[in-house]
Amino acid sequence: MKYKIVMLIIVLNFTALFSQEAATIRATTPLENVTIKGRKKNVKEIHEFKRHAQSTEVLTHSELNRNNPAFIEQSLNTMAGVQVDKRTQLGGQRIVIRGYGNDQKFNNWGIKVYFNNMPVTTADGVTILDDIDFTTVDNIEVIKGPAASEYGAGVGGTVRFYLKTPEEKGLSFDQKSTFGSFNLFQSSSRINYKQDKSSMFLNYTHLESNGYRPHGASAKTSATYFGEFAVSAKEKMGLYMSYNDSYEQIAGQISYADYYAGKDPGNSAYSSKNAGLSIKSTRIGVSYENKFSSKFRNNTTLFYYNSDQESISAGAYGVSTNPNKGLRSVFSWKENINKNWDNDLDFGTEIQQSTSLASSYRFLGTDPNQPLLVSDISKASYFQYKNNQLTGFANDRITYKPADLSFIFGISANSVDFNRKDLYAVPGLINGHVDQSFAKSFGTAFNPRVAIQKTINKNHIINLSYNNGYNSPTAATSYIAATNQTNDNLKAEKARMIDFSAHGLLFDTKFDYQFAVFNMEIDDKLTQLSAINPQGGAAYTYWANTGNQSNKGIEASLGYLLELKQGSFLKSIQPFGSMSFNNFKYTDFKTQTGSALVDYSQKKVVGVPNQKFTVGIDFETENGLYWNNTFNHIGNVYTDFGNTNSVKGFDQLNSKIGYRRDFFEHKLMLDLYVAGNNLTNQINYTFLFLGNNINDHDNGSNYPTGVATDVNPGPSKAYYFGGVNLKFYL
Repeated sequence: MKYKIVMLIIVLNFTALFSQEAATIRATTPLENVTIKGRKKNVKEIHEFKRHAQSTEVLTHSELNRNNPAFIEQSLNTMAGVQVDKRTQLGGQRIVIRGYGNDQKFNNWGIKVYFNNMPVTTADGVTILDDIDFTTVDNIEVIKGPAASEYGAGVGGTVRFYLKTPEEKGLSFDQKSTFGSFNLFQSSSRINYKQDKSSMFLNYTHLESNGYRPHGASAKTSATYFGEFAVSAKEKMGLYMSYNDSYEQIAGQISYADYYAGKDPGNSAYSSKNAGLSIKSTRIGVSYENKFSSKFRNNTTLFYYNSDQESISAGAYGVSTNPNKGLRSVFSWKENINKNWDNDLDFGTEIQQSTSLASSYRFLGTDPNQPLLVSDISKASYFQYKNNQLTGFANDRITYKPADLSFIFGISANSVDFNRKDLYAVPGLINGHVDQSFAKSFGTAFNPRVAIQKTINKNHIINLSYNNGYNSPTAATSYIAATNQTNDNLKAEKARMIDFSAHGLLFDTKFDYQFAVFNMEIDDKLTQLSAINPQGGAAYTYWANTGNQSNKGIEASLGYLLELKQGSFLKSIQPFGSMSFNNFKYTDFKTQTGSALVDYSQKKVVGVPNQKFTVGIDFETENGLYWNNTFNHIGNVYTDFGNTNSVKGFDQLNSKIGYRRDFFEHKLMLDLYVAGNNLTNQINYTFLFLGNNINDHDNGSNYPTGVATDVNPGPSKAYYFGGVNLKFYL
C-alpha cells in the first residue's frame, strides 16, 4: 500500500509541474541536441531513455573499463535493479532484472539479450553468454522490465550489447595485455581501419586463468570482425563475424558451513568427472540500412549462430550442436502532422528458428573408482529440436511539440512453437523405449504498452508507462521425462508493469539523475517442482504454473562531474551512486510435492535482496594519472520459498589506479594500470541454488548425504590484476 501512496504523490506533484509548464508553452530543442558537460554515458542514456519510454540505463566504454571488461558482472552489478550471478569464473551468467530471471540453475531465461541487433537469446528463450567476447563491447543498454512491444518475449527486461567501429581515420593498432591473480593472462590484439565510406576492425582475444576455485579454470579464444560500409548516400551495410572457443571448468557447489568458514574444497562429484562446458561457436550478422527518404527508413539484420557444446556435470554427459538463424527488421516513418504535432512510427518483425541435435547420458554415480560410468542406453536421450519464435511489433509516438509532450502506444504479437523428435524411438532400436517426441504451440500472445512522456526545460524527462510482457515455457520444460508425457497444463507467464521514471540533468548538465518507482505483477509463475513417480522409482522434477509474483521497488542512479580549474593537479572528480530498494513477494503462490500443498503467499522472492547499492568516485589528474573506486553492497537473501534459509549479504571494494598518456603528437597512446577487487576481503558468493533447487546433493561428492550444497563462492580474499594498453596510429 505504501508504494501506491508514494507513486500517487509523485504523479500528483509532476502533474502540477506539467500544468505550470503548459501555462508558458514554447517550442523546445530535442533533448539529444543538448551539449552535455557531465558524464559521457548520459549522451546515449538520455537518448535511449527517451526512445524506449521506460527505465533504461547505459554503460559506456568508460564504465566497462573501470574494471576488467571480461568480468562483465562487475560492470552490470553497478546498475540499479540489475544483479548478475555466475557459476564459473567467466561463464554461467544469470542476469536478474527487477527480481526476475533467477529461476534457473543454468544460463538465462526470461531476459532477452541482443548483440549488435542480433538476438543472443534463442527461439527457445534461453541465453548463454559464455562465448561472448565482452572485451570488444563498446557499450551496454539495459531496458528494465518487460519491453515486448519492441523485443518480444522477456518478462524481466532486455540487455543490448553494442560494438563500435573506429571513429578516427586511417590505420591503427591496439594491444591490450593483462596479468593477475590465479595466473590470469589476457591479450587482445586489434587492427582498426577507417576511410570516408568504410570503417572496420579485426580483433583477436585470448584469455586463460587457473581460477579462484579448485577445478575452476577458464580458457577463451575469440576472433571478431566488424565493419560498416556506405553503399550510397542513403544506404549502409554492416558485417559482423566471430569465432569463439570457450572452456569453463565447473567446480560445483559447497555447503553453507564451508562457505561461512571461508573454505572452498570444491565438489568432488564435479572434479572427479572433470566437469566443464566447452563451446565452439560461430556468429554471423549482415545488416542493411536504407534511408528511402527523410521520413522513411528501414534497418534489417540477418543473423546466423551455431554452437557445438560438450557438457559434463555431476549427473550427466551431454553433446549438442545448436544452429540458430533469423532476421530482425525495423521500419521507421516520421511525419509532421502539422506545425504542432509530430508522429513517429516504428514497426517490424523478428523471426527466429533454433534447431539442435542433443544427446545426454546419465552417470551412474555408484562406483567412486569409475566416476564416468553411465547408465545403459535406455536411460539416455537423443533429440532433434526445431523451435520457432515469431514477433510482429509496432510503436507509435505522437508528440505535441509546443509542450514537448509525447504519447506512446505499442503492441506486439508473439508466437512460439516447439517440435521435438526422439531419435532413439526407432522401432527395434531400444526394447521398451517410449517415444518422447512431441510438438507444442503456445499460440499468439498480444502485448500492449502505453506511455506518456514530458520533456521539461530541455534537460529533464518525466515518463509514466504501462508495459505488458510474457515468457513462454521452453521445450525442455514442456515435457515430463519421468512420466513420458507432454506437460500440457503449462501456460506462458504474463507480466504487467507500471513504471514511473524521471531522467535529467542539473547544475549546467554536470549532475545527472535517474529515478524510478515501479510495480511489476507476474501471473502464472513458472516453477520447477518435485514429485514422486507413480510407477515407483526415484522422485523427479517437472515444471508448473505455481501462482503470481508481485515486484515493487524504487531505483535511483546519480552522478556528477566536477571539472577543476586548468593548471590544477586534479583535472576532474566524478562521484556516482546507484540504489535499489525492493519489496518482491509471492502472491497466491502454491507448490505441491505429492499430496502436500504448501502456500508461500506473502513470502519474499528468493535470491533478491531488499536493498542493493553502489557508490564510487573517480579521480583524474592533468598529467594522466587516474584512480577509480567502487564500493558495492548487497543485502541478505532467502534461498527457499518458505524464507527459512537466509544467506548473509556482503560488501566489496574495487579499485583501479593507472596512468594514461599520449606521445609523439598523439601517435601513441599508453594506459598502464593495476587493480584490485574485493579489497574488503569479504566472504561472498557468485551463485546460489534457489527455490525448488535448494538442498542440492550429488552422488560422489565430498559431502555426506543430507548436507545441502547450494553455494558457489567467490574469492574470499582480495585479488589483483594489472596490464598495459597500447594504441598506435599510422
